[in-house]
Amino acid sequence: MSSAAGGLQVLSDGFGYGIVIGIGGFFAMFMLLLTYLQNRYTDFSTHNAEEFNTASRSVKPGLIATGIVSSWTWSATLLTSSTFAYTYGISGGMWYAANGTLQILLFGLIAIKIKAHAPGAHTFPEIVLSRNGYVAHISYWFFGIATNMMVGACLVLGGSQVVAALSGVNTYAACWIIPFVVAAYVVAGGLRSTFIADYTHTAILFVAIMVFAFQVYLPTGKVGGLDRFYDLLTEASERTPVPGNHEGSYLTFRSVDGLIFAWNLLIAGFANVWLDQAYWQRAIASQPHTSVKAYIAGGLAWYGIPFGFATAMGLGCVALTSNPAFPTYPEPLSAAQNGAGLSAPATAIALLGKGGAGLMLLLLFMAVTSATSAELIAASSLLTFDIYKTYIRPQASSSELVRVSHGGILFYASLLSGFCCVLNAVSIDLTWILTVLGVIVGGGVFPVALVLLWPRMSWVATVASPWAGLSCGLTAWLVVTKRRSDTINVHTLGEPLNALAGNITSILTGLLLAIVLSFLFPAKYSNSEPEAIARDAKIKGITVSEIENVSADGSNLQSGMLAKGRAARTPNSIANSSQVCQINSHATRDQQSFPNSRTAADKEDSNQPDSPFTDPMDPRLVRRATRLAIMANAIFVFVAVLLVPYTLFGSAWIFSKAGFKAWCVVSFVWVWVGMFICVFWPLYESRSSIGRIFKGMIHDVSRDT
Repeated sequence: MSSAAGGLQVLSDGFGYGIVIGIGGFFAMFMLLLTYLQNRYTDFSTHNAEEFNTASRSVKPGLIATGIVSSWTWSATLLTSSTFAYTYGISGGMWYAANGTLQILLFGLIAIKIKAHAPGAHTFPEIVLSRNGYVAHISYWFFGIATNMMVGACLVLGGSQVVAALSGVNTYAACWIIPFVVAAYVVAGGLRSTFIADYTHTAILFVAIMVFAFQVYLPTGKVGGLDRFYDLLTEASERTPVPGNHEGSYLTFRSVDGLIFAWNLLIAGFANVWLDQAYWQRAIASQPHTSVKAYIAGGLAWYGIPFGFATAMGLGCVALTSNPAFPTYPEPLSAAQNGAGLSAPATAIALLGKGGAGLMLLLLFMAVTSATSAELIAASSLLTFDIYKTYIRPQASSSELVRVSHGGILFYASLLSGFCCVLNAVSIDLTWILTVLGVIVGGGVFPVALVLLWPRMSWVATVASPWAGLSCGLTAWLVVTKRRSDTINVHTLGEPLNALAGNITSILTGLLLAIVLSFLFPAKYSNSEPEAIARDAKIKGITVSEIENVSADGSNLQSGMLAKGRAARTPNSIANSSQVCQINSHATRDQQSFPNSRTAADKEDSNQPDSPFTDPMDPRLVRRATRLAIMANAIFVFVAVLLVPYTLFGSAWIFSKAGFKAWCVVSFVWVWVGMFICVFWPLYESRSSIGRIFKGMIHDVSRDT
């Protein structure tokens, strides 16, 4: 990393370690305190497996939206989006925002299907196991873990390299410190603690983005205001034209290389979201009737972060290169520095000196740690529920599962740290990982979605399509790299066009084979074993009181369920569920009254879900939420993904000064919208819970005195 860091190290290594260890330790202690208050003054206990891994499926939409924004705001969101803008011009920020938001909005459709058809699930491989058996389960567990490892590497390695570049902290040390600082509070607080950490970190993140944006756009800043900003970009276009851009301008959307990067990002984004247990876990943790709204709000809030940040900091890097305050003046950033994502840190240094570097370090640390916390609990859930509970101890108690989850978090943190060290040793950076991620896991993207969304998805298609996608994607990647670049190495494999061939092949092979094989081999998974029937019933939210009495053909289970409530049976049960019927065995519970009071023993050691939200949703609410998700996605795709960017690309228009100023204002306003969604909405909706904790604290203090 030393080569990439040249000229940007303006902070001491003591300052860097202070940020990584000191602030990380402070947040760990803060989260431990909040976990103690939760366990003492609410009906939730982190000693219960359902609460630890799913937050009792009761999280309100504002906090879910914040968690989504936090999970998707990586160091890459800030660094790579700025790199796109610095490299390809004004299109970079919008391409990154549009092609990253789409996956979040589309995941809203999966979220509502989880609540409708698999409300008792903890992980997405559990759903696959219920519908397609053990072979499919292991396959999708592999893709889930692989995604977790690569996403975690983007977060930790990217953050560590920038920390090293700005402060001289050893990259390998940072790769070990960051995951374990985060693991400290995740082990104590579970999934709910990650939501609270997400909120805190995201609030700080928005404040930091605002500070940088004001510094770029205000006339008193180093850039000199929007008029001067435009002039500096025009001068830079004349001085160093951008290869592949219309007339070499930074102020046009007509960028062929930028479009290639956008397609790579789109495919990688689907893999990052649809195969990342962290997003499934947020859908599982959400309240059923608000899950779609939460994903729509979260997607729109996240859009403003790369759009606003890259417009200010990526283009700001171009504008400030000729300023003596720029850290590499009079030279621009080197290719190594740009690949490491150092355009935004360079802008921060030019704007505010050491203060800017410190604020950027804090901003990146918030982004890295909040998203890493989601990956830690997600990977732990995959190890706990899909390995330990499925294959080692199916009858494990709730408290035992919590202990295994603790071990899973620490094991994943160790594995991730070692993996990041290996990647750094072979000179791989976050831009490289993000570019090629879709090649590795893209084949499983659409098959895992179709397991829930398409009733005709067959067993053969479920098992074969992701592996075929991986094989074909790797082959295309290597062949195209060899033919285009003559040699295969880290650098040539990371070239955008080479990676694009593998990305497209992987994801499209998975999609096409999932459809074709479902028609050629339409047989679905079937298992009449009582254990399989009981597992299927639990995933679907059906409570079985005496599972040992279930007969091999499932008839006793079905008759027992019918006896518990015919009125709750719906015609919209999921495909291939003739063995059981979907029944809301808790239909008399009022969801709005949750949580219900429970004894300490119930809270700490119960195998049954603590929430009434494990019941299948009312079909009318499912249809209403599905229509909302489809409408939101249709509007977004038409306007933000197709109409605006491709119209600007096709017209080859070079922005006028008025158009550029309007563009900057829109990007800045979008950041404000995101801040209101992520900072103020969760506070408002949680006011009663916050008040309840304060009342409990006051009661304890007054009683003691």
